[in-house]
Amino acid sequence: MTTSAVKNNFLPPGLVSNLQEVLLNRKGGVQDQQSKPNNNDEPAAQPSSSDSVSGDATDTESTKHVVLVTNADGIESPGLTCLVDALVRQGLCNVNVCAPQSDKSVAGHSVTLKETVAVTPTDVHGATAYEVSGTPVDCVSLALSGALFSWSKPVLVISGINRGSSCGHHMFYSGVVAGAREAMFNGVPSISISLDWRNDESQESDFKDAVSVCLPLISAAIRDIKKGAFPKFCLLHIGLPKSPLTNKGFKLTKQSLWSSRLCWQASSSTRNLAAGRFLPSQQSLGMQLAQLGRDASAAGAARKLATQRKNIEVVESVGVAGKSDPDRKVKYFRLELLDKKQEEEDEDLDFRALENGFVAITPVSLVMHVETDVHAAASEWISSALEVEQ
Repeated sequence: MTTSAVKNNFLPPGLVSNLQEVLLNRKGGVQDQQSKPNNNDEPAAQPSSSDSVSGDATDTESTKHVVLVTNADGIESPGLTCLVDALVRQGLCNVNVCAPQSDKSVAGHSVTLKETVAVTPTDVHGATAYEVSGTPVDCVSLALSGALFSWSKPVLVISGINRGSSCGHHMFYSGVVAGAREAMFNGVPSISISLDWRNDESQESDFKDAVSVCLPLISAAIRDIKKGAFPKFCLLHIGLPKSPLTNKGFKLTKQSLWSSRLCWQASSSTRNLAAGRFLPSQQSLGMQLAQLGRDASAAGAARKLATQRKNIEVVESVGVAGKSDPDRKVKYFRLELLDKKQEEEDEDLDFRALENGFVAITPVSLVMHVETDVHAAASEWISSALEVEQ
């Protein structure tokens, strides 16, 4: 394995040197990273008593850098739990988690407005953690607001690991990229991570492999942010190939035009009408059932849910004049994402690098870049349009 893919892509020197080290030691995995001493630190002095051990541990914990972890697949997803477990066991940072209660993987940069968001403390491998009934952006915004955690600002926000790639146009739909983008909006360095999951090939253990590949890069980011060597004014999206441990190396990539075709299919009208037509202040029945499952047995949860269902107020269909219209027909559709052939052949594009087995690192800017010729064409059209109007 060579480092030429990294050297030719003009990453910051501090990040390049770390990537070179990663490429040379990648096969060691998480266990080797944990067993290696930190060469930048002096050996710790031996404690003289049990009291000093306790005191030193408390002092060390309070001085660690704070890292916030979120995701889009939900707080119980294996991508997040594997990442948090590795970060906690590594012990280099104070790990805090604020993640959606349920799957919000295609929520984009949406926020929950004019509705109450429920926040519940939970346990994720010993990290300080909260599950939130909102979107990934809600989670990051809330965490950085100072209303939930005692710290003022984390050194780094990590969003992921997401199940499925977030290349090309999917970055606009992606909740995992949006979580990192919200951190960037607030001036906090951020990384989003996605695994190119394949339903017929991938397995849960791939997330552990993905963590072992990413962990050295995350450690370098935590170290270099304080040094000022981490890239500014952008987030880094890390795309991992379907077999993380057999990757061909790290490659700096560009966001492509890759996208899926949105296909709407008519759905049966025999579905539960109440589930989608009650007042917004009510939680969805699925979310209620999930919450009840935490507090009671399955049978007890079902009985309580049946009682609550009777109290749901169904909103009647209304016409354009705001009057009741019982004769209006309601149709239902379901959205599916279908892959389509990609014509772009540039080897430095995000999806192409993944297909070729590389770990694709894509800088995502705060401001969308408009090509010069597009800007000129828009300017010409606006001038022409205004002349016609006058």
